[in-house]
Amino acid sequence: MGMKGKVALGAVVGIVVIGAVSANAGGGDGGGSDTGTGASTSAQGKTGGEKGAGEAAGEKKAAFEGDGDFQVGTDVEPGTYRTTGNSDGMCYWERAKDASGELDSLLANDNVSGTGYVTVKPTDKIFKSSGCGDWEAVDPRAEGSPAATMAGDGGMFRVGADIAPGTYQSTGNTDDSCYWERAKDAEHSIDSIIANDNVSGTAVVRISSSDAYFKTSGCQDWKKTG
Repeated sequence: MGMKGKVALGAVVGIVVIGAVSANAGGGDGGGSDTGTGASTSAQGKTGGEKGAGEAAGEKKAAFEGDGDFQVGTDVEPGTYRTTGNSDGMCYWERAKDASGELDSLLANDNVSGTGYVTVKPTDKIFKSSGCGDWEAVDPRAEGSPAATMAGDGGMFRVGADIAPGTYQSTGNTDDSCYWERAKDAEHSIDSIIANDNVSGTAVVRISSSDAYFKTSGCQDWKKTG
């Protein structure tokens, strides 16, 4: 677990959509709001919402490094964290219920390109991170200047802080490689997912103001159309 480039078990972006929910390797209760934070940047640059994400005068404060195994409550406090500037899906993270390293200990995981958010819960025991940019704590209640465009491989965006709600379009996608996901929190459990899809050609999605996050991977850039 936690090796660079490791495929996330069931949480890998681009997985075949099962109904409106992807087969995400998650335990945990998918609550409607994070206890941690939000506001994201894309792999191609900062969005307008980044400054409002609990950063003083645009300063970033790393909570912990992007490589290592961290004990929750000792090395890492519960909360929501963000990593930015990741490329090629080489950033891998994992929430675990113990330090056994066994499959049954896995609560949720993901491979990240661009920006990733994850909420570490008080009941988690271990958080693993490999090949990621440093993680910073973010405040989900912070406001930003949401953008109307986003990088198609930018990762996760905080709705209302990084991107504005509305209808978005991405064109020119091929081979079902474009994956998008609307989420109600950053726990990455099955219950976190509101809707998702793998798309060829043109993708259109309506992001609601009640959504917490929007994830995009392998897509052409998105533009707000309504």
